Amino acid sequence: MASAILSVAKPSLQANGKGFAEFSGLRTSLACLPFGRKTSDDLFSVIAFQTSALGSNGVYKKGVTEAKLKVAINGFGRIGRNFLRCWHGRKDSPLDVIAINDTGGVKQASHLLKYDSTLGIFDADVKPVGDNGISVDGKIVKVVSSRNPLDLPWKDLEIDLVIEGTGVFVDRDGAGKHLLAGAKKVLITAPGKGDIPTYVVGVNADAYNPDETIISNASCTTNCLAPFVKVLDQKFGIIKGTMTTTHSYTGDQRLLDASHRDLRRARAAALNIVPTSTGAAKAVALVLPSLKGKLNGIALRVPTPNVSVVDLVVQVTKKTFAEEVNAAFRDSAEKELAGILSVCDEPLVSVDFRCTDVSSTVDSSLTMVMGDDMVKVIAWYDNEWGYSQRVVDLADIVANNWK
Repeated sequence: MASAILSVAKPSLQANGKGFAEFSGLRTSLACLPFGRKTSDDLFSVIAFQTSALGSNGVYKKGVTEAKLKVAINGFGRIGRNFLRCWHGRKDSPLDVIAINDTGGVKQASHLLKYDSTLGIFDADVKPVGDNGISVDGKIVKVVSSRNPLDLPWKDLEIDLVIEGTGVFVDRDGAGKHLLAGAKKVLITAPGKGDIPTYVVGVNADAYNPDETIISNASCTTNCLAPFVKVLDQKFGIIKGTMTTTHSYTGDQRLLDASHRDLRRARAAALNIVPTSTGAAKAVALVLPSLKGKLNGIALRVPTPNVSVVDLVVQVTKKTFAEEVNAAFRDSAEKELAGILSVCDEPLVSVDFRCTDVSSTVDSSLTMVMGDDMVKVIAWYDNEWGYSQRVVDLADIVANNWK
């Protein structure tokens, strides 16, 4: 288990600036890796070849791992496409993405993967392959289209792991449909409902139970919050606290005023600061049980397309001061939370944190301590890219502990 965690704490990435266009944030490094091509009139034959022993060790060779987990992405939206880009930039990945379920069709899936208003142009050769596949640097990925997971061809494709990225199938009944369709396991890229186990890489993923068939990677905000909250609690002891995430708008909001179950989210996203609820703070207790009932918070959705920031205020048991708090963060960022937590000393703004690989970046100049026991911490996070990197990490853990 420990070796699996170590392998994802510092992902093996090639630093040649590829994977997204001109945008570059802190601690980012992605590469496009070449894929050999095997031509065939039958798309299933191509996929079968690529995932065979010959294909994975010969013509198609992304890394050195011989037994790759066959992965399907359900929902090719913001997280689905970010996930594929992040995975594509990894070296020696134990994962092999062979299928996508997207109701928009092949042409749209291919175009939106290649051209992204937030990430820029994908530095890879992306094009449609007939009516049911896309090619990414020669790697053929089958595209299917169904709104009902029960109708998906996971059994025929021998899918091991489904990355559930729709935000819809987040309970056992919903996510379980992938299992009924033939997949072996499901990783939900959203907070799970009910008793679905939640894991945050760098916080509790070392306790991953390979017997679980459905797991959750929590939310992007919980992934930002939990690592530095863990440091605060371990070093200073958290009594209670509140959190506000100033969060970029998401696809769940409305471009113009329109109906929505949340009356505030019914208002135009690009024109308003929209207060709304978030379970991110309470969800920290799912990965750090000692904090149950100690944290709560809200979200303020703002007119930016990406990158968000957490503002946490906690009361602690140990008397401290700002420099000591920042020193604790730096120590953890260099050791057990390397690749997960970062500390920034520069006076930066949100766009500077676009495409950061880490889950959270503490803004050291904004750390405050009042009366020696009330601590305020500001941490930035790319709510799409950084989160998707953790989804890949958790999928790697699943693969490295396959059962």
